[in-house]
Amino acid sequence: MGTLYLVATPIGNLQDITYRAVSVLAHAGLIAAEDTRQTQKLLSHYHIQTPLISYHEHNKLARVDQILQALERGDVALVSDAGTPALNDPGYELVRAVLHAGHSVSPIPGPSAPIAALVASGLPTDTFLYLGYLPRKAVERRRLLKEISSLPYTLIFLETPHRLVEALQDLQDVLGDRMITVARELTKLHEEIYRASIGQSLAHFSSQSPRGEITLVVAGKTVTEKWSEGQVRSAMRQRLVSGVPPAQVAGELATGSGWPRRELYRLVMEIQAAEDGV
Repeated sequence: MGTLYLVATPIGNLQDITYRAVSVLAHAGLIAAEDTRQTQKLLSHYHIQTPLISYHEHNKLARVDQILQALERGDVALVSDAGTPALNDPGYELVRAVLHAGHSVSPIPGPSAPIAALVASGLPTDTFLYLGYLPRKAVERRRLLKEISSLPYTLIFLETPHRLVEALQDLQDVLGDRMITVARELTKLHEEIYRASIGQSLAHFSSQSPRGEITLVVAGKTVTEKWSEGQVRSAMRQRLVSGVPPAQVAGELATGSGWPRRELYRLVMEIQAAEDGV
């Protein structure tokens, strides 16, 4: 009875692979790869000649029986395009099938873009929530962000270059102007780790189109003591006198007052109407 090894592979730099991972790939009877062309580059670099078959989103269910048969003869290694297999990549169904068939499953740990971005972000790492790619459609993306907006955990997402600006705009609108780290092309030649507020990041990436793989690490909701209504009204009047628009006043105070933005907007409009004599 063979073992299914889940082998983490480099996310950019080919040197980011463990000695154990190379050994497992070299001695396995078969390697199931998300993209055989990409994996072949890695195998050629390390002079590994293990047979390859494709295992990706469109054929993963059809490949299960073939991989189970291979496990009857020896070990099988599963790899994704890059990083840790089965983490936002095909593999979950295969792991369950292999376990159900009575085979062993063993992880060979290594590179992972979400974890690499998290530990380099400067944001809390003790509790975090990884949610994979943000939804493509704006309505679904905003709905998800609203559902998690009150969570105190550091949030981790993946995003594509062509949707980054739209995603940052929605993050700012729904979550407020929190701190964020935009990690791009991690471990590669043009690696960029941009740490700033969401608003600053939006301005930065609106002026220069990003490229490459992107991971977003967003600060969780800060738990603060809720301001009294008197404190809120005083802060609002100060901002209104300074010429700050009502919507901006509500947005600024939503970050640290503990009041919902909608309630703040209602209150600031009430104050402005009273001062205007309406």
